[in-house]
Amino acid sequence: MAAIEELPSMHHASSEERVIPTTDEMMEKGLGRFGWVEFVQCILVSFAMFFDAQQSFITIYTDDYPKWHCTNSTLCSSDSNICKIPKSSWSWDGPVHQTVISQWNLECASSFVTGLPQSSFFIGCLFGSFLLATLADTSIGRKNMLVMSCFSMSVVSILIVFSTNVWIYSAFKFVIGFLRSTIGTVVLVLLTEKVSTEWRFTVGIVEYFCFTLGYMSLPGIAYANRFNSWKTVYVWASVPAICYSIVAYIFVTESPRWLLMQGRTQEAMAMLNRVSLVENGDDLTVSLIEAPVNKQKASIFQLYSSIAELFGRGWALKRMVAIMVLGIGIGMVYFGMPLAVGNLGFDIYLAVVFNGLMEIPSCVATYFLENRRRKPSILVFSIASGICCIMCVVVGSGIQGVRVGLAMTSFFSACTAYNVFLIYIIELFPTSVRNTTTSLVRQAIVFGNIFSPFLISAGRKNDIFSYGVFGVVIMLSCVTLLSLPETRGLALCDTMDQQEKKDDMSV
Repeated sequence: MAAIEELPSMHHASSEERVIPTTDEMMEKGLGRFGWVEFVQCILVSFAMFFDAQQSFITIYTDDYPKWHCTNSTLCSSDSNICKIPKSSWSWDGPVHQTVISQWNLECASSFVTGLPQSSFFIGCLFGSFLLATLADTSIGRKNMLVMSCFSMSVVSILIVFSTNVWIYSAFKFVIGFLRSTIGTVVLVLLTEKVSTEWRFTVGIVEYFCFTLGYMSLPGIAYANRFNSWKTVYVWASVPAICYSIVAYIFVTESPRWLLMQGRTQEAMAMLNRVSLVENGDDLTVSLIEAPVNKQKASIFQLYSSIAELFGRGWALKRMVAIMVLGIGIGMVYFGMPLAVGNLGFDIYLAVVFNGLMEIPSCVATYFLENRRRKPSILVFSIASGICCIMCVVVGSGIQGVRVGLAMTSFFSACTAYNVFLIYIIELFPTSVRNTTTSLVRQAIVFGNIFSPFLISAGRKNDIFSYGVFGVVIMLSCVTLLSLPETRGLALCDTMDQQEKKDDMSV
């Protein structure tokens, strides 16, 4: 009888000792399912990159240096420098308003003037990344920031058609760059925070694929409007983006991790319950209620509290500096090589198509690298890209086929390194500062690309200023990998304390 009487107390002790899973573990289980609804959400969010790619590379055609022909054979020949012969002795092959170069008579302008519009775009991206970086981490949220950025970027892209000279045009490019600066960051963060570790790499591939489709759509738009004004190209790229912004506002859902960090537990629970694989709903509820809250009010000081939190810890500061330097090198080749296709002396429509086709096997390669270590993957493809860039200088324009092949291989390698690099950034930092850190790294990438248009313009005369510089920079940047940790297979953390504890345990 005594043994029977002890049973209730033993059961009570057992229930008290029941271990409640951590928030990280419950979030992983809660986000474990990936069905058709989650796939559609992934596509909706990722498609913003389609329009982001168009705005990033649209100057390949709108700011192109058009072909010309002689109209007076006594004063002009195919080898003539059009800046040293009478204007009446030559003419553009297409309409004068085909590009900004021909419309505003910039054929003899300096590399600074011709490279200024695209450089202004990158400067705008730099300022935008700095000033808007933390907004998606605060009360605005991931979804609203994505919709606002895409919509405003598209509206200004239509207004750019009212430019009357290169200076006003460059000012509009600055504003476009400023407004689109957060799109890539918010898309990547929103995607990865809505799925578990198992699906994180896969949804990243969808983002890259949409970016590739946007890039590859440009030749079709430009070719269809090859006899029209460059302004038409901007309109064709902007109107669909405005329509997308409306659709995204209606159907895209917010990140459950962000909702949780803002103290909006009920909304996070409702979202997780729709996709949850957790058998015991009580565990999920308790874990979410006990989750750390990082709710911030939108004051001028609190908006940038995540930056202060990030740089207040030595390990985080060292990690940020290293990853930003690496981003400069990889980003310079990733964005520079497509913008430099006009220097290859190859058909500009086919060159962009070939470049875009290189991104498809790059996405496939990235998918198969999902279970591989991040650091070696980035190192191998970055070094390969740098070597091919330098070989483009060595080969020169004498063997065009080989040169084009080397440029395509360099771009493929840079794409693969860049794809893995973006996932690597997400895994290095916790939710509380993830959007901020990703934005800061993208600032570093953009900073390096501010100089790319000038290098590409100077590279029309000597490849060493474009391909040579690209190759050296990307290979030197890989040295920073020595100071960065490996992140493959690790679950995402929500706070800086959790991240620090996890890093200490892995040492």
